[in-house]
Formats: sequence, structure tokens, C-alpha cells
Amino acid sequence: MNNFVYDIPVKVYFGENQLGNLAPEILKFGKRVLLTYGGGSIKRSGLYDRVMAELKAADCTVFELSGIEPNPRITSVRKGVEMCKEHNIDVLLAVGGGSTIDATKFMAAGACVEHDAWEFFGANAKPIERALPIVTILTLSATGSEMDAGGVITNLETQDKLGRMAAPMLPKVSFLDPTLTYTVSPYQTACGAADMMSHILEVYFNLNDDLFMLDSMMEAMLKTIVKYAPIAIAEPENYEARANLMWCSSWAINGFINGGRRKAWSCHPMEHELSAIYDIAHGHGLAILTPRWMEYCLEESNAYRYVSLGVNVFGIDPKGEPMAIAKECIERMREFMSVTLNLPDSFTKVGIKREDFAVMARKACRYGAIRGFKTLEPEDVERIFEMCI
Repeated sequence: MNNFVYDIPVKVYFGENQLGNLAPEILKFGKRVLLTYGGGSIKRSGLYDRVMAELKAADCTVFELSGIEPNPRITSVRKGVEMCKEHNIDVLLAVGGGSTIDATKFMAAGACVEHDAWEFFGANAKPIERALPIVTILTLSATGSEMDAGGVITNLETQDKLGRMAAPMLPKVSFLDPTLTYTVSPYQTACGAADMMSHILEVYFNLNDDLFMLDSMMEAMLKTIVKYAPIAIAEPENYEARANLMWCSSWAINGFINGGRRKAWSCHPMEHELSAIYDIAHGHGLAILTPRWMEYCLEESNAYRYVSLGVNVFGIDPKGEPMAIAKECIERMREFMSVTLNLPDSFTKVGIKREDFAVMARKACRYGAIRGFKTLEPEDVERIFEMCI
């Protein structure tokens, strides 16, 4: 078993009616607040008014940056950095899903340096040594950005979508109220479920399988998604379903399940290239890719991982032949993504064209082969893309 460090000092207020604690937490960092959010949903739901009432009662000076995009853009990050510097911001408050939180993290880091925020990314990325404090109010269960130190940003000019982790970007406090996800559409709920499921599978499919406790935890989290995602889609205001998904999304990617496993993730770098060019929903791209990637990686030597997943998560009869169980597991995963979650299951259905496969495969392997569950060279990535047509 590999050595590892686990350190996630994020204070979480979980449950209903926790916003009364917002002002005291904000005031620990200062009174000059940059409020970031996406479209108009937080205003339509009344959340914006609730947040502003808390901040104004605490005599905070609030500056706003709205319109942060799904697959957040470096242009939005640059606007936030400029506002932080211009208005001498003390703390950033991100209200929204992973896109808003991701963008806010890099605004917080960019405010502490003189160079352009895009220089935080790529092979010669500059270090992130400081960031302004970040507080989050989550409105969509998916990325887990409310409880991790990473984020992903898109540059439309270069057609790149790149991620970065850095401890200074870890939120100080996160508010997780499942009722704030009641208005999330069935499609976005499904995409969120596919995203958090992929976060777990990227770690679960690893031949460094010496932590039975963490394997069991991951299987329990996957079962939680399989059970509660369909309920949340059918009954948007089912608190139990929304609460289980929200807490699962945070723990899927806060580092706990890694347990020192060092294999690279595979589906995420492939999907980032899809949304960098086509701007599709990240979770939807993962839903298309994941079953095909599982199929491509399956071999006699690793079939036992599929067997564990199939038996313990999807309830497949363990008495069958291992390869047969493994293949049924892949089919159950495909069925869950495309039928249960109702996410169209091919590139053709979302407008992704074969002509871009070569460049997307090359960029997915921009730092060399993806050394994950199975090593993937650009030609392997192209074959997986072909399987998704």
C-alpha cells in the first residue's frame, strides 16, 4: 500500500437553513466580497436575495460577476481577477455549480499574481502559491469542486480545456443545502450523476487494489448514485435523494478514496477535449465515453475488477464466468447512463464529428500516454472515440 497524505480542511455546513451562518464565516476574511454566479437561476429561485440579505446585514460591500459559463472560460476568470484587484476584494463567494466554483478558484489565485491566469495551465504552468479566501454555496451536485482544490478552465481561442490542482484554492467554507438543487433540470441532474460516477470509477479501476476498505466505500457510493439519481430525476424535490447525491458528489473527489493510488485518470482527459471543441455538458461526454472505455480496457487479467463492480454495485449473479460477468457489467453501465439517466449514447447524437478525432486524441495525450487502468496512446484514444460513433 502506498503512502499518502489526506488533508481536506473545508468547513461544511450541510442541510437546510444554514445560510444564517454565512455572514459570520465571510466576516472572518473581510467585508469586501466578490459574488460570482452563472445565469439567472439563483435570482429566479430567490437564493440571490437570501444571500444578499445576509451580506448586507453584515455590512459587506458586494461586487458581482455573473454569467460564468458551463465549461467556464478563461475570459470569465480574467474578468474576476481584474475585479479582485480593482476593488481590493477580501473574499470570493461562489454561488452555483462546479463551473462557477472552478472559475472562482482561479480568480482567487490570479488575484495574487501579476501574470495572466492562463499561465497557471499547461506543461510550463506557473505555481499557485497563494489565493484569496473562497466560500461556496453549492446549487448542483456533480463536480465536487466545493470540497477539493482543483478546477478545469476552457480557452476557446486555443480550443483547450485544462485542469489544475493547488492547495491554496481549496474553499475555506462550503454550504451544501440539498433543497437548492430542487430546481436542477432532469438533464443536468443526470449529467451530474454521470460526472460523480466517473470520478469514482477513475479511481476504482486501478490494479493497485490493496485497500479493501476504500474499494467497499467506492462501491457504496456508486450504489448511492444508482439508487438515488433516478429518484431525483423523477421526484426533483425528494430531499433524501438530493441529499445523498450532494454528499456523494463531494466525497467522490475530495481525495479520500484515492488512498495513495497513483494511476492517471483516463476518461476525464478524453472528455475534456470533447467539450473544449464542442462545448457539450461534461457529464454527458463522460456518460458516452465511460462504457466504451471500460470495454476497450477489459482483459482476462483485469476482469476481476469488473466482476467486483458488477456483483457489488449492479447485483449481477457472482456464479457466472468472470469474463461474462465483466461484459454484463459494462452493459449495465451503458444502460444506466443511456437509459436510466436518459443521456443520448453516441457522439453522432451530440454532433461530435470524426474529423476531429485525431486532434482530440493528440491533445488528450499532450503530456504523453495516459497511464491509467490501461495505458492509452493517441491511437488508443482514437479507437475509443470510434467506438462512440
